[in-house]
Amino acid sequence: MLWHHIYSFISKALYGNYEGTTLTSIKDLLVTKSPTALLIYGYVFFLIIAFSLLSLPIAQNSPIEWLDTLFIATSAVSTTGLITTQPGVDYSFFGQLVILLIIQIGGIGYMTFGSFILVALKAKMSKDSLKTSLEMSKREFAFPKDFKPSTFVKKVVLFTLIVECIGAILLAVIFTQNGEAAPIWSAIFHSVSAFCTAGFSLMTTSFQSYQGHLAVNFIISALSLLGAIGFIVMVDVWDVVKNPKSTPQFSTAIILKITFALLLGGTLFIGFTDDSLNHLPTFERWMTVFFQVMTASTTVGFNTFNVANMHIASVFVMFFLMLFGASPSGTGGGLKSTTLAALIAIVRSTLKRRKLVSFDGKRLPLHKLQLAASSFILAFAISFIAVTILLITEEAPLSWILFEVLSAIGTVGLTMGLTTELSDIGKLVIMLMMFMGRVGILTFGVFLSLREENEDEDNQEEEELVL
Repeated sequence: MLWHHIYSFISKALYGNYEGTTLTSIKDLLVTKSPTALLIYGYVFFLIIAFSLLSLPIAQNSPIEWLDTLFIATSAVSTTGLITTQPGVDYSFFGQLVILLIIQIGGIGYMTFGSFILVALKAKMSKDSLKTSLEMSKREFAFPKDFKPSTFVKKVVLFTLIVECIGAILLAVIFTQNGEAAPIWSAIFHSVSAFCTAGFSLMTTSFQSYQGHLAVNFIISALSLLGAIGFIVMVDVWDVVKNPKSTPQFSTAIILKITFALLLGGTLFIGFTDDSLNHLPTFERWMTVFFQVMTASTTVGFNTFNVANMHIASVFVMFFLMLFGASPSGTGGGLKSTTLAALIAIVRSTLKRRKLVSFDGKRLPLHKLQLAASSFILAFAISFIAVTILLITEEAPLSWILFEVLSAIGTVGLTMGLTTELSDIGKLVIMLMMFMGRVGILTFGVFLSLREENEDEDNQEEEELVL
Protein backbone atom coordinates (compact mmCIF):
# COMPACT_ATOMS: atom_id res chain seq x y z
CA MET A 1 0.00 0.00 0.00
CA LEU A 2 2.80 2.40 0.85
CA TRP A 3 4.45 1.92 -2.54
CA HIS A 4 1.06 2.40 -4.24
CA HIS A 5 0.60 5.76 -2.50
CA ILE A 6 4.14 6.84 -3.37
CA TYR A 7 3.57 5.81 -6.98
CA SER A 8 0.29 7.76 -7.12
CA PHE A 9 1.87 10.86 -5.61
CA ILE A 10 4.82 10.84 -8.00
CA SER A 11 2.56 10.23 -10.99
CA LYS A 12 0.26 13.10 -10.03
CA ALA A 13 3.19 15.42 -9.38
CA LEU A 14 4.79 14.59 -12.71
CA TYR A 15 1.68 14.60 -14.85
CA GLY A 16 -0.28 17.47 -13.43
CA ASN A 17 -3.38 15.57 -12.32
CA TYR A 18 -4.07 18.22 -9.70
CA GLU A 19 -6.57 20.69 -11.13
CA GLY A 20 -5.78 24.36 -10.83
CA THR A 21 -2.03 23.84 -10.50
CA THR A 22 0.95 24.45 -12.75
CA LEU A 23 2.34 20.93 -12.36
CA THR A 24 1.66 20.26 -16.04
CA SER A 25 4.69 22.39 -16.85
CA ILE A 26 6.77 20.20 -14.55
CA LYS A 27 5.57 17.15 -16.46
CA ASP A 28 6.50 18.77 -19.76
CA LEU A 29 9.96 19.65 -18.46
CA LEU A 30 10.69 16.15 -17.17
CA VAL A 31 9.20 14.11 -19.99
CA THR A 32 10.73 16.11 -22.83
CA LYS A 33 14.22 16.14 -21.36
CA SER A 34 16.68 13.31 -21.84
CA PRO A 35 17.30 10.84 -19.00
CA THR A 36 20.72 12.45 -18.56
CA ALA A 37 19.19 15.90 -18.04
CA LEU A 38 16.55 14.42 -15.76
CA LEU A 39 19.26 12.87 -13.60
CA ILE A 40 21.21 16.14 -13.36
CA TYR A 41 18.13 18.25 -12.61
CA GLY A 42 17.03 15.75 -9.99
CA TYR A 43 20.30 16.02 -8.09
CA VAL A 44 20.32 19.83 -8.41
CA PHE A 45 16.80 19.96 -6.99
CA PHE A 46 17.84 17.59 -4.20
CA LEU A 47 20.85 19.81 -3.45
CA ILE A 48 18.67 22.94 -3.23
CA ILE A 49 16.38 21.23 -0.72
CA ALA A 50 19.37 20.03 1.33
CA PHE A 51 20.94 23.49 1.36
CA SER A 52 17.65 25.13 2.36
CA LEU A 53 17.09 22.77 5.29
CA LEU A 54 20.66 23.07 6.58
CA SER A 55 20.43 26.87 6.34
CA LEU A 56 17.59 26.98 8.87
CA PRO A 57 18.61 28.40 12.28
CA ILE A 58 17.14 25.31 13.96
CA ALA A 59 19.70 23.17 12.10
CA GLN A 60 22.73 25.08 13.39
CA ASN A 61 24.20 25.43 16.86
CA SER A 62 25.83 28.69 15.79
CA PRO A 63 25.63 30.77 12.59
CA ILE A 64 27.42 29.09 9.66
CA GLU A 65 28.51 30.84 6.46
CA TRP A 66 26.22 30.08 3.51
CA LEU A 67 29.12 28.76 1.44
CA ASP A 68 30.07 26.29 4.17
CA THR A 69 26.43 25.20 4.39
CA LEU A 70 26.34 24.67 0.62
CA PHE A 71 29.61 22.74 0.86
CA ILE A 72 28.20 20.39 3.53
CA ALA A 73 24.98 19.96 1.54
CA THR A 74 26.91 19.09 -1.63
CA SER A 75 29.14 16.69 0.28
CA ALA A 76 26.11 14.96 1.81
CA VAL A 77 24.14 14.75 -1.46
CA SER A 78 27.19 13.30 -3.21
CA THR A 79 27.93 11.05 -0.19
CA THR A 80 31.52 12.30 -0.17
CA GLY A 81 32.28 13.35 3.41
CA LEU A 82 34.59 16.31 2.88
CA ILE A 83 33.65 18.96 5.44
CA THR A 84 34.56 22.56 6.24
CA THR A 85 32.57 22.48 9.51
CA GLN A 86 32.05 19.76 12.12
CA PRO A 87 28.62 18.04 11.88
CA GLY A 88 28.87 16.80 15.46
CA VAL A 89 29.68 20.25 16.84
CA ASP A 90 28.30 22.95 14.54
CA TYR A 91 24.94 21.34 13.75
CA SER A 92 22.05 20.62 16.10
CA PHE A 93 20.29 17.28 16.33
CA PHE A 94 17.87 18.50 13.67
CA GLY A 95 20.77 19.48 11.42
CA GLN A 96 22.45 16.11 11.96
CA LEU A 97 19.15 14.37 11.17
CA VAL A 98 18.88 16.34 7.93
CA ILE A 99 22.44 15.35 7.00
CA LEU A 100 21.63 11.71 7.78
CA LEU A 101 18.51 11.76 5.59
CA ILE A 102 20.41 13.45 2.77
CA ILE A 103 23.11 10.78 2.98
CA GLN A 104 20.51 8.01 3.01
CA ILE A 105 18.65 9.36 -0.01
CA GLY A 106 21.90 10.15 -1.77
CA GLY A 107 23.13 6.61 -1.23
CA ILE A 108 19.95 4.66 -1.92
CA GLY A 109 18.83 7.19 -4.49
CA TYR A 110 21.87 6.56 -6.61
CA MET A 111 20.90 2.90 -6.89
CA THR A 112 17.14 3.38 -7.23
CA PHE A 113 16.49 6.83 -8.72
CA GLY A 114 16.36 5.59 -12.30
CA SER A 115 14.02 2.69 -11.58
CA PHE A 116 11.81 4.88 -9.40
CA ILE A 117 11.47 7.41 -12.22
CA LEU A 118 10.65 4.57 -14.60
CA VAL A 119 7.87 3.42 -12.29
CA ALA A 120 6.35 6.90 -12.40
CA LEU A 121 6.87 7.53 -16.12
CA LYS A 122 6.25 4.12 -17.63
CA ALA A 123 2.54 4.60 -18.24
CA LYS A 124 2.98 7.96 -19.96
CA MET A 125 6.14 7.67 -22.04
CA SER A 126 6.18 6.55 -25.65
CA LYS A 127 7.81 3.20 -26.44
CA ASP A 128 10.87 4.91 -27.92
CA SER A 129 11.24 7.26 -24.94
CA LEU A 130 10.77 4.40 -22.49
CA LYS A 131 13.40 2.33 -24.29
CA THR A 132 15.87 5.24 -24.22
CA SER A 133 15.23 5.88 -20.54
CA LEU A 134 15.55 2.18 -19.73
CA GLU A 135 18.88 1.86 -21.52
CA MET A 136 20.19 5.04 -19.88
CA SER A 137 19.11 3.85 -16.45
CA LYS A 138 20.67 0.41 -16.94
CA ARG A 139 23.95 2.02 -17.94
CA GLU A 140 23.94 4.59 -15.15
CA PHE A 141 22.65 2.39 -12.34
CA ALA A 142 23.84 -1.06 -13.45
CA PHE A 143 20.41 -2.67 -13.29
CA PRO A 144 19.98 -6.35 -14.16
CA LYS A 145 18.77 -7.08 -17.68
CA ASP A 146 15.40 -8.43 -16.54
CA PHE A 147 14.73 -6.09 -13.64
CA LYS A 148 11.29 -4.82 -12.68
CA PRO A 149 11.65 -1.24 -11.35
CA SER A 150 9.08 -1.41 -8.55
CA THR A 151 10.30 -4.80 -7.30
CA PHE A 152 13.92 -3.73 -7.59
CA VAL A 153 13.34 -0.58 -5.51
CA LYS A 154 11.62 -2.52 -2.75
CA LYS A 155 14.43 -5.07 -2.53
CA VAL A 156 17.15 -2.43 -2.47
CA VAL A 157 15.44 -0.46 0.29
CA LEU A 158 14.82 -3.62 2.33
CA PHE A 159 18.42 -4.81 1.90
CA THR A 160 19.73 -1.37 2.87
CA LEU A 161 17.61 -1.04 6.00
CA ILE A 162 18.43 -4.56 7.23
CA VAL A 163 22.18 -4.07 6.82
CA GLU A 164 22.13 -0.61 8.39
CA CYS A 165 20.02 -1.80 11.34
CA ILE A 166 22.40 -4.66 12.08
CA GLY A 167 25.36 -2.28 11.89
CA ALA A 168 23.65 0.27 14.12
CA ILE A 169 22.81 -2.31 16.80
CA LEU A 170 26.38 -3.62 16.93
CA LEU A 171 27.87 -0.12 17.01
CA ALA A 172 25.40 1.01 19.70
CA VAL A 173 26.62 -1.74 22.03
CA ILE A 174 30.25 -0.73 21.51
CA PHE A 175 29.63 3.02 21.75
CA THR A 176 27.64 2.53 24.97
CA GLN A 177 30.47 0.51 26.51
CA ASN A 178 32.97 3.20 25.52
CA GLY A 179 30.91 6.07 26.92
CA GLU A 180 30.22 7.87 23.64
CA ALA A 181 27.79 10.77 23.82
CA ALA A 182 24.33 9.75 22.54
CA PRO A 183 25.58 6.25 21.64
CA ILE A 184 22.39 5.05 19.93
CA TRP A 185 22.10 8.12 17.71
CA SER A 186 25.82 8.01 16.95
CA ALA A 187 25.55 4.32 16.03
CA ILE A 188 22.65 4.95 13.66
CA PHE A 189 24.41 7.91 12.05
CA HIS A 190 27.69 6.08 11.49
CA SER A 191 26.02 2.90 10.26
CA VAL A 192 24.11 4.79 7.57
CA SER A 193 27.16 6.88 6.74
CA ALA A 194 29.29 3.75 6.33
CA PHE A 195 26.84 1.80 4.18
CA CYS A 196 26.18 4.81 1.94
CA THR A 197 29.99 5.32 1.73
CA ALA A 198 29.50 8.90 2.88
CA GLY A 199 32.26 9.18 5.48
CA PHE A 200 30.41 11.72 7.64
CA SER A 201 31.23 11.35 11.32
CA LEU A 202 29.95 12.99 14.50
CA MET A 203 33.42 12.48 16.00
CA THR A 204 35.86 15.29 15.26
CA THR A 205 38.70 12.90 14.40
CA SER A 206 36.59 10.30 12.55
CA PHE A 207 37.48 6.82 13.90
CA GLN A 208 41.03 7.59 15.04
CA SER A 209 40.05 6.88 18.65
CA TYR A 210 39.05 3.35 17.54
CA GLN A 211 42.24 2.64 15.62
CA GLY A 212 42.98 -0.55 17.55
CA HIS A 213 39.37 -1.65 18.11
CA LEU A 214 38.91 -4.83 16.08
CA ALA A 215 35.10 -4.93 16.26
CA VAL A 216 34.62 -1.33 15.10
CA ASN A 217 37.12 -1.78 12.28
CA PHE A 218 35.34 -4.95 11.16
CA ILE A 219 31.81 -3.51 11.36
CA ILE A 220 32.64 -0.31 9.48
CA SER A 221 34.61 -2.26 6.87
CA ALA A 222 31.75 -4.73 6.36
CA LEU A 223 29.15 -1.98 6.03
CA SER A 224 31.32 -0.02 3.62
CA LEU A 225 32.13 -3.03 1.44
CA LEU A 226 28.47 -4.10 1.25
CA GLY A 227 27.42 -0.59 0.26
CA ALA A 228 30.26 -0.11 -2.22
CA ILE A 229 29.85 -3.50 -3.91
CA GLY A 230 26.11 -3.02 -4.19
CA PHE A 231 22.84 -4.89 -3.91
CA ILE A 232 22.95 -6.52 -7.35
CA VAL A 233 26.34 -8.11 -6.75
CA MET A 234 25.29 -9.35 -3.32
CA VAL A 235 22.15 -10.95 -4.78
CA ASP A 236 24.26 -12.65 -7.45
CA VAL A 237 26.72 -13.92 -4.84
CA TRP A 238 23.84 -15.20 -2.70
CA ASP A 239 22.40 -17.09 -5.67
CA VAL A 240 25.78 -18.78 -6.17
CA VAL A 241 25.94 -19.68 -2.47
CA LYS A 242 22.47 -21.25 -2.65
CA ASN A 243 23.28 -23.05 -5.88
CA PRO A 244 27.01 -23.88 -6.03
CA LYS A 245 26.63 -25.21 -9.58
CA SER A 246 25.63 -21.78 -10.88
CA THR A 247 28.16 -19.14 -11.88
CA PRO A 248 28.11 -15.41 -11.10
CA GLN A 249 27.31 -12.90 -13.81
CA PHE A 250 30.25 -11.60 -15.81
CA SER A 251 30.05 -8.10 -14.29
CA THR A 252 29.82 -9.53 -10.77
CA ALA A 253 32.95 -11.61 -11.30
CA ILE A 254 34.87 -8.59 -12.59
CA ILE A 255 33.72 -6.36 -9.72
CA LEU A 256 34.73 -8.92 -7.09
CA LYS A 257 38.10 -9.62 -8.73
CA ILE A 258 39.02 -5.93 -9.10
CA THR A 259 37.80 -5.10 -5.58
CA PHE A 260 39.82 -7.96 -4.06
CA ALA A 261 42.90 -7.05 -6.11
CA LEU A 262 42.77 -3.40 -5.04
CA LEU A 263 42.27 -4.28 -1.37
CA LEU A 264 45.03 -6.89 -1.33
CA GLY A 265 47.48 -4.98 -3.50
CA GLY A 266 47.00 -1.69 -1.66
CA THR A 267 47.27 -3.29 1.77
CA LEU A 268 50.44 -5.22 0.94
CA PHE A 269 52.18 -2.28 -0.72
CA ILE A 270 51.45 0.25 2.01
CA GLY A 271 51.95 -2.30 4.77
CA PHE A 272 55.44 -3.27 3.60
CA THR A 273 56.70 0.12 2.41
CA ASP A 274 55.20 2.75 4.72
CA ASP A 275 56.98 3.15 8.07
CA SER A 276 54.60 5.79 9.46
CA LEU A 277 52.78 3.11 11.47
CA ASN A 278 55.80 1.14 12.68
CA HIS A 279 55.19 2.29 16.26
CA LEU A 280 52.00 0.20 16.40
CA PRO A 281 51.83 -3.50 17.31
CA THR A 282 51.99 -5.72 14.22
CA PHE A 283 48.33 -6.76 14.15
CA GLU A 284 47.04 -3.25 14.83
CA ARG A 285 49.38 -1.87 12.16
CA TRP A 286 48.07 -4.20 9.45
CA MET A 287 44.48 -3.62 10.57
CA THR A 288 45.00 0.14 10.28
CA VAL A 289 46.56 -0.20 6.83
CA PHE A 290 43.72 -2.42 5.61
CA PHE A 291 41.09 -0.05 7.00
CA GLN A 292 42.65 2.91 5.20
CA VAL A 293 42.95 1.02 1.92
CA MET A 294 39.35 -0.16 2.31
CA THR A 295 38.07 3.31 3.09
CA ALA A 296 39.77 4.70 -0.04
CA SER A 297 38.73 1.94 -2.46
CA THR A 298 35.11 1.83 -1.25
CA THR A 299 35.02 5.67 -1.23
CA VAL A 300 33.66 5.68 2.34
CA GLY A 301 36.27 8.19 3.55
CA PHE A 302 36.59 7.31 7.24
CA ASN A 303 40.07 7.23 8.73
CA THR A 304 41.70 5.68 11.79
CA PHE A 305 44.92 7.70 11.46
CA ASN A 306 46.03 10.97 9.89
CA VAL A 307 46.64 10.28 6.19
CA ALA A 308 48.85 13.38 6.00
CA ASN A 309 51.49 11.35 7.86
CA MET A 310 51.64 8.68 5.16
CA HIS A 311 54.71 8.24 2.96
CA ILE A 312 54.38 10.01 -0.39
CA ALA A 313 54.46 6.64 -2.20
CA SER A 314 51.49 5.49 -0.13
CA VAL A 315 49.70 8.73 -0.98
CA PHE A 316 50.14 7.97 -4.69
CA VAL A 317 48.68 4.51 -4.19
CA MET A 318 45.73 6.16 -2.46
CA PHE A 319 45.27 8.35 -5.56
CA PHE A 320 44.67 5.24 -7.61
CA LEU A 321 42.41 3.56 -5.05
CA MET A 322 40.22 6.64 -4.65
CA LEU A 323 39.74 7.00 -8.40
CA PHE A 324 38.92 3.41 -9.38
CA GLY A 325 37.61 1.60 -6.31
CA ALA A 326 33.83 1.90 -6.51
CA SER A 327 31.41 -0.62 -8.02
CA PRO A 328 28.85 0.51 -10.63
CA SER A 329 26.05 -1.16 -8.67
CA GLY A 330 26.96 0.36 -5.31
CA THR A 331 26.79 3.67 -3.48
CA GLY A 332 30.27 4.92 -4.40
CA GLY A 333 31.02 7.59 -6.99
CA GLY A 334 33.82 8.51 -9.36
CA LEU A 335 35.18 6.04 -11.88
CA LYS A 336 34.24 2.40 -11.38
CA SER A 337 36.14 -0.83 -10.92
CA THR A 338 34.64 -2.10 -14.17
CA THR A 339 36.05 0.96 -15.95
CA LEU A 340 39.49 -0.07 -14.73
CA ALA A 341 38.88 -3.61 -16.00
CA ALA A 342 37.90 -2.27 -19.44
CA LEU A 343 40.99 -0.06 -19.61
CA ILE A 344 43.22 -2.98 -18.64
CA ALA A 345 41.58 -5.08 -21.35
CA ILE A 346 42.15 -2.35 -23.96
CA VAL A 347 45.84 -2.04 -23.10
CA ARG A 348 46.37 -5.79 -23.01
CA SER A 349 44.64 -6.33 -26.36
CA THR A 350 46.66 -3.49 -27.91
CA LEU A 351 49.96 -4.90 -26.67
CA LYS A 352 49.04 -8.34 -28.01
CA ARG A 353 47.92 -6.76 -31.30
CA ARG A 354 44.43 -8.19 -31.09
CA LYS A 355 41.58 -6.60 -33.03
CA LEU A 356 38.99 -7.52 -30.40
CA VAL A 357 39.11 -6.55 -26.74
CA SER A 358 38.34 -9.25 -24.20
CA PHE A 359 38.47 -9.81 -20.44
CA ASP A 360 38.50 -13.26 -18.86
CA GLY A 361 37.74 -14.85 -22.21
CA LYS A 362 34.70 -12.63 -22.86
CA ARG A 363 34.65 -10.08 -25.67
CA LEU A 364 33.74 -6.58 -24.50
CA PRO A 365 31.34 -4.55 -26.68
CA LEU A 366 32.75 -1.48 -28.43
CA HIS A 367 30.29 0.98 -26.88
CA LYS A 368 31.30 -0.13 -23.37
CA LEU A 369 34.97 0.37 -24.23
CA GLN A 370 34.14 3.84 -25.55
CA LEU A 371 32.35 4.66 -22.30
CA ALA A 372 35.31 3.47 -20.23
CA ALA A 373 37.91 5.36 -22.27
CA SER A 374 35.78 8.52 -22.41
CA SER A 375 35.13 8.44 -18.66
CA PHE A 376 38.83 8.12 -17.89
CA ILE A 377 39.87 10.88 -20.31
CA LEU A 378 37.18 13.22 -18.99
CA ALA A 379 38.16 12.49 -15.39
CA PHE A 380 41.81 13.20 -16.20
CA ALA A 381 40.99 16.44 -18.02
CA ILE A 382 38.61 17.70 -15.33
CA SER A 383 41.05 16.80 -12.55
CA PHE A 384 43.88 18.55 -14.40
CA ILE A 385 41.84 21.74 -14.69
CA ALA A 386 40.76 21.58 -11.04
CA VAL A 387 44.31 21.00 -9.79
CA THR A 388 45.61 23.88 -11.91
CA ILE A 389 43.00 26.25 -10.48
CA LEU A 390 43.71 25.17 -6.90
CA LEU A 391 47.46 25.59 -7.41
CA ILE A 392 46.68 29.24 -8.13
CA THR A 393 44.14 29.84 -5.35
CA GLU A 394 45.49 27.67 -2.52
CA GLU A 395 48.75 27.71 -0.59
CA ALA A 396 49.32 23.97 -0.30
CA PRO A 397 51.68 21.29 -1.63
CA LEU A 398 50.84 19.66 -4.95
CA SER A 399 50.30 16.28 -3.26
CA TRP A 400 47.68 17.78 -0.92
CA ILE A 401 45.82 19.41 -3.82
CA LEU A 402 45.92 16.25 -5.95
CA PHE A 403 44.65 14.24 -3.00
CA GLU A 404 41.81 16.70 -2.41
CA VAL A 405 40.68 16.76 -6.04
CA LEU A 406 40.76 12.97 -6.49
CA SER A 407 39.02 12.50 -3.15
CA ALA A 408 36.27 14.87 -4.30
CA ILE A 409 35.76 13.51 -7.82
CA GLY A 410 35.87 9.96 -6.43
CA THR A 411 33.38 11.00 -3.69
CA VAL A 412 35.78 9.54 -1.11
CA GLY A 413 36.00 12.23 1.56
CA LEU A 414 39.58 11.71 2.73
CA THR A 415 41.78 14.78 3.10
CA MET A 416 45.35 15.58 4.05
CA GLY A 417 44.13 18.69 5.86
CA LEU A 418 43.32 21.03 2.98
CA THR A 419 39.51 21.04 3.14
CA THR A 420 39.16 23.35 6.14
CA GLU A 421 41.79 25.71 4.67
CA LEU A 422 40.17 26.11 1.23
CA SER A 423 39.49 29.57 -0.15
CA ASP A 424 36.01 30.42 -1.41
CA ILE A 425 37.06 29.62 -4.98
CA GLY A 426 38.65 26.40 -3.78
CA LYS A 427 35.41 25.37 -2.06
CA LEU A 428 33.44 25.99 -5.26
CA VAL A 429 35.91 23.90 -7.28
CA ILE A 430 35.75 20.99 -4.83
CA MET A 431 31.94 21.21 -4.69
CA LEU A 432 31.79 20.90 -8.48
CA MET A 433 34.14 17.91 -8.33
CA MET A 434 31.95 16.19 -5.74
CA PHE A 435 28.79 16.82 -7.75
CA MET A 436 30.32 15.47 -10.96
CA GLY A 437 31.66 12.44 -9.12
CA ARG A 438 28.18 11.62 -7.81
CA VAL A 439 26.12 12.02 -11.01
CA GLY A 440 28.85 10.42 -13.10
CA ILE A 441 31.66 12.11 -14.96
CA LEU A 442 30.52 10.92 -18.37
CA THR A 443 26.89 11.70 -17.57
CA PHE A 444 27.88 15.26 -16.70
CA GLY A 445 29.87 15.51 -19.93
CA VAL A 446 26.92 14.27 -21.99
CA PHE A 447 24.71 16.83 -20.26
CA LEU A 448 27.10 19.67 -21.15
CA SER A 449 27.19 18.56 -24.79
CA LEU A 450 23.55 19.73 -24.91
CA ARG A 451 22.45 17.64 -27.87
CA GLU A 452 23.40 14.55 -29.82
CA GLU A 453 24.93 15.06 -33.24
CA ASN A 454 23.02 13.18 -35.94
CA GLU A 455 25.82 12.06 -38.21
CA ASP A 456 25.46 9.68 -41.14
CA GLU A 457 28.03 7.20 -39.87
CA ASP A 458 27.36 4.61 -42.57
CA ASN A 459 28.50 6.92 -45.38
CA GLN A 460 31.63 8.22 -43.66
CA GLU A 461 34.95 7.26 -45.18
CA GLU A 462 37.56 5.61 -43.02
CA GLU A 463 40.96 7.31 -42.94
CA GLU A 464 44.26 6.20 -41.47
CA LEU A 465 45.51 8.17 -38.46
CA VAL A 466 49.22 8.25 -37.72
CA LEU A 467 49.84 7.51 -34.02
